[in-house]
Amino acid sequence: MGTATTFDPATEHARTRAALAAVIDRLVRLLDAVPDRDAASGVPHWTVGDAGAHLAAVHLGFSAVAAGEPMDWDALVPAGDLPFQRRIADVNAVAIQLFDAEQRAGLGAHVADRGALFLRATAELSPGTPLRTPWYGPDQHLTVAAATGLLLSESLVHGLDIARGAGLPWTIAPEDASLVLGQAMPTMMPLALDPVRAAGVSVAFDLALRGGPRLAVVVDDGRATVTRDAPPRAYDCRITADPTAFLLVSFRRTPMWKAVATGRIRATGRRPWLAPGLSRLISAP
Repeated sequence: MGTATTFDPATEHARTRAALAAVIDRLVRLLDAVPDRDAASGVPHWTVGDAGAHLAAVHLGFSAVAAGEPMDWDALVPAGDLPFQRRIADVNAVAIQLFDAEQRAGLGAHVADRGALFLRATAELSPGTPLRTPWYGPDQHLTVAAATGLLLSESLVHGLDIARGAGLPWTIAPEDASLVLGQAMPTMMPLALDPVRAAGVSVAFDLALRGGPRLAVVVDDGRATVTRDAPPRAYDCRITADPTAFLLVSFRRTPMWKAVATGRIRATGRRPWLAPGLSRLISAP
């Protein structure tokens, strides 16, 4: 049985906004310090410049919808109701082409401007305010809280990709990873569920992040729900994890075996062997 936890949405959203502002400053310095934009990044088939262009496009998209700027989304996102992973792959392929070589030299300034615009445009909005996010689907919306958490996630993880390729330092603090997992994952994990692999599957995970949120992740025949502060119930598998380790394993930046071997992720409960299956059912694009 799990123990329900509580959190204050407004307080955690304010903390997420502060973390995003801080990471944007770090990201700008990182982008400005990159010595070779053609070097391989931490993402297969992407250069450091590609990773930076993707991140700049993410900040462009979120700031545009937050500020109500007109965008020709039909030219940028695929038409129709594609599977989530295919849709994101197509969007990413377009996104990295938005900035040519000359523009990539100024990505730091772009991210600074766009990140600041997102924070200004959402400053007076409640955490539950919906924002249209057409790159995730024709009628898809995220709350301001989820969008802020996701923008923090993109900045942290792709900052690491850029730093690894550029040979520069980059850290992801557990406190920041906890904010991502608490604010963005309850929305994004169900979207990223693989409906084919999840067909006929019924499993409940108790995901307990050390010093961070506790999430009930329930997969039931092709659908997933992720709930914070879930009432106590029986779970098939409990995953206790360091927030940074879980974030990096979720985005395939660290292998699961390494996190397990170093004690940063541990599975217990009635069926602990199910833990690796979570990343197969719900995977980052």
